[in-house]
Amino acid sequence: MRVSIITGGAAGIGAAVARRLAASDQCLMLHGQGADAAGLERLKAVGAECRRAGARVECSTGDLASAGTAAELVGATRAAFGAVDAIVHAAGFADRRGFLQLSRADLERSFAVMAASFHELVSSALSDLTRDAGGRVVAISSFVAHRFTPTSTYPASAAAKAALEALVKCLAIELAKSGATANAVVPGFTRKDAGRFGALDAQANGGQGQSARATSRAR
Repeated sequence: MRVSIITGGAAGIGAAVARRLAASDQCLMLHGQGADAAGLERLKAVGAECRRAGARVECSTGDLASAGTAAELVGATRAAFGAVDAIVHAAGFADRRGFLQLSRADLERSFAVMAASFHELVSSALSDLTRDAGGRVVAISSFVAHRFTPTSTYPASAAAKAALEALVKCLAIELAKSGATANAVVPGFTRKDAGRFGALDAQANGGQGQSARATSRAR
């Protein structure tokens, strides 16, 4: 059985990855913030879908911006399934506020959820991930860290995703001797679940957005 942790597992790319991985040889720990009843229900629904596909599934909630949450997630995964084989870090959010509208706290939250929690998550699971050449780490970044236009800058999200990519590159070098790998995926405009914050309509993205359900396997 292969054990994977997926953050941001309640919706979007995180949920799509969970669905793609779900099979009888997979143990999935799905994490979502679970800040409200609707979010918790979405997480549970994805978990149920993955169980129907044959996977063993546990769900966990908590604010990844808080120090210790990511480490606790690793501990819960080990307790439920054993050693961690893979991490897919899809947690994040698009902060549309401009540079001058952001407070320091706003910036710190973006960095905490997208970059700092990634560091804590992988560091906590490092002994598992490097025990053989099968360890895999995938971080979901975003085009906002690379594309800047007068109407679309996303300074908080862009800076946090750029930091995430830098961490992944450094991690990949340090993992190399074990054979484990670390990669960042940088999606373009992606159709999010209907009604979710940040979802683009077909007119906004020219109908060219990729479906979150079409995300490639991350085994």
